[in-house]
Amino acid sequence: MTTVDQLEGPQKVTWCTGCGNYGILAALKKAVLQLDIPVHNLVISSGIGCSGKAPHYIGGLNSFHNLHGRPIPVATGIHMANKDLNVIVHTGDGDCLGEGLGHFVHAARRNVNIAVFIHNNGVMGLTKGQFSPAAPRGYVSNTSPPPPGAPMDPANPVALAIAAGATYVARGFSGDQKVLVKLMVEAVKHRGFAVVDILQPCVTWNRQLTWKFYNEHTYSLQDNRHDTSNRLSALEKALVNEGKIPIGVFYRIDAPDLVANMFLPEAVPLKDHTTSLKDVQQIIDDLMI
Repeated sequence: MTTVDQLEGPQKVTWCTGCGNYGILAALKKAVLQLDIPVHNLVISSGIGCSGKAPHYIGGLNSFHNLHGRPIPVATGIHMANKDLNVIVHTGDGDCLGEGLGHFVHAARRNVNIAVFIHNNGVMGLTKGQFSPAAPRGYVSNTSPPPPGAPMDPANPVALAIAAGATYVARGFSGDQKVLVKLMVEAVKHRGFAVVDILQPCVTWNRQLTWKFYNEHTYSLQDNRHDTSNRLSALEKALVNEGKIPIGVFYRIDAPDLVANMFLPEAVPLKDHTTSLKDVQQIIDDLMI
């Protein structure tokens, strides 16, 4: 049984005071406790940005801190070689929807059995507040062109995931712990590509998407009896770009995941494999000219 003490982070948290990432980290720890999966069977893959520090601040779980935009392909490899592991990706809107967007779309198309948690604050917070692919049109930042601000509509991870083939797609808010923990638990348990787009304020750089804004401009899909099996209805809700922002599960179906249609060695997961150094040396010797 996993304990709170086991999840105590090994490093000092360096996020800004009031950052929405604190809510995501707190929800992650609660989700791990609710899942009651042995911590050695949970793996976190993270990218570059403030979101990428998440595995540094939770203890007990194995983790892999990746290059920019690469946490999803690494998570795919971990899963394919160790099908008994539960793999969770922590990535930001800049990391996932910028350099990592191609990986995101293709992992959804393949229905890889991993859970992806997107820390979405509309800015590149770690690099001092440039507008991100998720910034709303007109958002003014240090790098947005004057006078209009961000000159294009934001990338929509929920709509992209649904259209690309993800089989569990949801949106949470870091200020709503009860709902966010529930979504995280469901995403990890789901067999297939699961995405939770997590709205979270950047209190240092983003003065538009604030705690007050999200508290006043979000509503529950489930309270409005949304049909999560209806893909077109889910897309329609996901594409809402003004007024109230829907929170909750948009789309959920059962479908074969990637490994269901692939031949993979069944004997021993890679994490349990033992390698003979003598055999490795023999391979090296055979390659020597």
